[in-house]
Amino acid sequence: MGLFDSMDISASGLTAQRLRMDVISNNIANANTTRTEDGGPYRRERVVFMERKQNNAFEDILSNFTAKSTGQGVRVVAIEKDPAPFKMVYDPTHPDADARGYVQMPNVNIATEMIDMISATRSYEANITAINSAKSMMTKALEIGKA
Repeated sequence: MGLFDSMDISASGLTAQRLRMDVISNNIANANTTRTEDGGPYRRERVVFMERKQNNAFEDILSNFTAKSTGQGVRVVAIEKDPAPFKMVYDPTHPDADARGYVQMPNVNIATEMIDMISATRSYEANITAINSAKSMMTKALEIGKA
């Protein structure tokens, strides 16, 4: 593991969590959108993460052989649509109401989105703390080297 690998790993987490917060914000902003370009109501999106693999095949084989495999961060694999059904709300005055007076509303639950946003924020803070700790350790190592 190199000197700056821990910062690279945390930076990948920061980038991934920032994207997750952007998607959550988009979900909240479209919580009442009943008509999209596709023609139906807005469908909630969610981010799918995956472990970031090393590029060096020899190093992968060696780390698996010695059973000291370390993570290399996280990457976003996809932003997928949530297949949950839409909410049906009775509002015969709504322009998108069907013949029975029901409107298909987005499958966005504000409480779920807020919980996801708190989780993403805490993950973001944890990655910042890890970067600051690594930076502090590097500074202390340099101070020891001066003496």
